[in-house]
Amino acid sequence: MNMAKTFNKTIWILSFCFLFCQHLFAHNGEVAYAYPLGKITVDGDFSDWPPGTTKYMIGTYLSDTKPKDATDFSGFFQVGYRLDNRSMYIAFTVTDDDFIEDTTQNVRFNTQDCLELCIDARHLRAGSGVASFMYSKKLRNTNNAFYDAFSRNASWDIMEVVVVRRGNMRFYEWRIMLGDEFAVGKSVGFDFQVFDKDNDGSFSFASWGKGGSKYMNPKGLGDVILLPANEKLATLSGAIRWDKQSKLRLPGEVRVNSVSNEKLWLETKLDSTGNYTINVPEGKYEIMLPDAYLTDGNKVYATAAEKPVIVSAKAGKKIMATAITMPVSPLPDLIPAKGILHDFTTASAKDVDRFIETYQTYYSIPGVSLALIRDGRLVYHKTYGVRNTMTSEKVDENTLFEAASITKPVFAFAVQRLAERGIIDLDKPLYLYLPYPDIEYDERYKLMTARHVLTHRTGFPNWRYMNADGKLNLRFTPGTAYNYSGEGFEYLKMVVEKITGKKVEQVLKEEVIEPVGLYHTFFSKNDSLQRMVAYGHFDGLPSNNDLPESPGMAYSMHTEAGIFTKFMIYLLEQKGLNAQSYETMFKKHSDFNYDPGDEKPKVPSYMGMSLEIRETAFGKSFGHGGNNGDFKCKFEVYKDLKMGYVVFTNSNTSDYLLEALRKFFVEGRDTP
Repeated sequence: MNMAKTFNKTIWILSFCFLFCQHLFAHNGEVAYAYPLGKITVDGDFSDWPPGTTKYMIGTYLSDTKPKDATDFSGFFQVGYRLDNRSMYIAFTVTDDDFIEDTTQNVRFNTQDCLELCIDARHLRAGSGVASFMYSKKLRNTNNAFYDAFSRNASWDIMEVVVVRRGNMRFYEWRIMLGDEFAVGKSVGFDFQVFDKDNDGSFSFASWGKGGSKYMNPKGLGDVILLPANEKLATLSGAIRWDKQSKLRLPGEVRVNSVSNEKLWLETKLDSTGNYTINVPEGKYEIMLPDAYLTDGNKVYATAAEKPVIVSAKAGKKIMATAITMPVSPLPDLIPAKGILHDFTTASAKDVDRFIETYQTYYSIPGVSLALIRDGRLVYHKTYGVRNTMTSEKVDENTLFEAASITKPVFAFAVQRLAERGIIDLDKPLYLYLPYPDIEYDERYKLMTARHVLTHRTGFPNWRYMNADGKLNLRFTPGTAYNYSGEGFEYLKMVVEKITGKKVEQVLKEEVIEPVGLYHTFFSKNDSLQRMVAYGHFDGLPSNNDLPESPGMAYSMHTEAGIFTKFMIYLLEQKGLNAQSYETMFKKHSDFNYDPGDEKPKVPSYMGMSLEIRETAFGKSFGHGGNNGDFKCKFEVYKDLKMGYVVFTNSNTSDYLLEALRKFFVEGRDTP
C-alpha cells in the first residue's frame, strides 16, 4: 500500500463495516430538521437555544467497543440555523465519566476524547464532497474533498467552536458558515463521530447515522433540512417489496427527491419489513431507490420501478406512497460454460466489452485497464470508463493505475536475478547485510532471510500500523510459518540498496524494466506519472492521487494492462532466470492462512516465490492480486494453456469483477 495514503486508507477500512460498497450517492437514512434560531452566542452555554429544540441521539451507531452504560458514554445533539449570517448551529451534550485529554506533541484522534464534525454543504444529487473538522483542545485537523467547490476551500475560518466541561458532561457548540451554499428549504449532508478514550485503554466512538468514512464519504452522512419558521410537515409512508416471497435482504434506505426543489432530497431508513416513514415539507416528491442495482453475494438485482412513484404531500397530512416492487429474479449470469479465451477471435471482443462494462455498472467501477494473452502473446487490450468520476476524463491506453501488491513479484524477480549472479544469497540472514534497528530488540529477526521475505515467512505483520502499539514486532520465528507481509519487502529493499550501492529503482531498471521491456512503468512520483495516473475511488468518489515520494517494493508500482503483459509473457517463456530458479519460483513454499468462515479455494492454492500458484483443471497457474483500497488489480497466467489476463481498476468496489475473471476467460461457470 502507498504509505503516503496509509493513514487515511486505514481509517477508511476500519470504518467501512457500515457501508454497502455498491451504493453510489446515498446517505445513511438519518434525517434532522433545523429551524431558525434567535441570537446565539457560541460559548458552550445552551440557555440561548429555544426550549423544546429536538434532541437527536448521538449513539445511534456505535463502534464494536460499547460503553458500559449511559454514564460511561452517551449524548445527543440539537441543530438550527440563522438566516442573517447563513450559518448552521449544532449543540452537542456528551456524558462521559472518564474524560481523557491528550496534551502531548503526538496528539491524535484515538489518544483522547474528541469530536469530528462532517459537512456536505453542496449536497448535490449527482454527488459532492465532505469537509471534516476534528476538534479537541490541542487537535485541529481538517480533511477536504479536493474535487468539491465548497469542501476544498473549507477551513477553520468558517467555524466557531467551543467546548465546556461541567462535571462528567461536555458541551460542544458549533457554528458552520455555509455562505453561498445556505438556502432555506435545502437539505445538507451532516454527521459526526464522537470519540471516547478511557483510562482502562479502551477506545470507542459513536455517530448519528450508520456509514463509515464520514470524513471523506458523503454516503456516510445523514440529512439536515433547513426549514422555515413554524413549517408544518407532512408524514410520508411507503414500502419496498420483492415481487414474490424471498429471504433476500432489502435495500437499507429509500430516496425522496423534491420534484420542484432540486436542493431538497434526502434518504430515510427502511425497517426490517421494508417499510418507511418520513416527515417532509409540503410538495411533490419522487420516491426511488438510491441505486439502480442491488447486490447479494455474486447475484445482482435491478431496483428501478417500472414507472416513477410520485406523491403530493400536504402539510399536517399523512400520505401513503405506492409500494416499489423489485423483481426477485437476479439479472442474467454473464459467466459462460466455457472460458472465452479458449476460442478467442476478434469477434469475441464484443463479449469481453459487454462483460467488463456490465460489471462496471453493477459495482460502480469507474475505470478499467484490461489485457489478454493467448498462445503466449497479447491478443486483446482495452480500457474502459473514467480516470476521475468528477471530471469524467476517460481512461486510455496511457493511463496508469496503482499496481499495489503486484509490485511484489516484479521486485522478487529482480532479487532472484541478483541471487543468480551471487550478489545476494537468498538464505543468508539479512541482518548480516544490514542490521534493522526497528526490530533488533528481538533476536529472532537475525534468522530472517530474503527467501523468507519472498515467500512471506518473515514473521512480520503486513504493516506495523496494524499493531495497537504501533511497534514493529514478529508474530512468529522467521521461517516457521506464513504471514503475508509488505513490511518484509521494505526491509529487503533496504538490503538490496545497501549491497548493490544503487537506488532500488535503478536496480529495477537494470533487472526488470529494460530486459522485459516493461516501459511506461513507474515506482515513485515524477512528472510523467503525475500527468497519466488515474485517481483511485472509494465508492465512486475520487481520492487524492498522493503519489509515493519514494518507491515501495510492496505497493508502489504504477503501470497499465497492455504493458504488464510483457512481464507475464516473460515469466511464461521462462526468460531472465535459469530453469532451477523457475522451478523454485513455481513450487509450494507456504500454504495460505484462512480465517474462520473464509471460503477456501476448491483447488490446491499456495504461495510460490512471491506468486500465488493454483493447480487447476487446466494445469498450473501463477499470478498475484493487489489492493491499495482505492485501486484493485489482478493477473493470472495458465502455464500449459499459455493464456491469461490482467486487469487494473481504480475502485474499491471491483472485487466481484476480479473474482469472476478466471471463470469468464478460462475456467468457465461450472469448473471447481
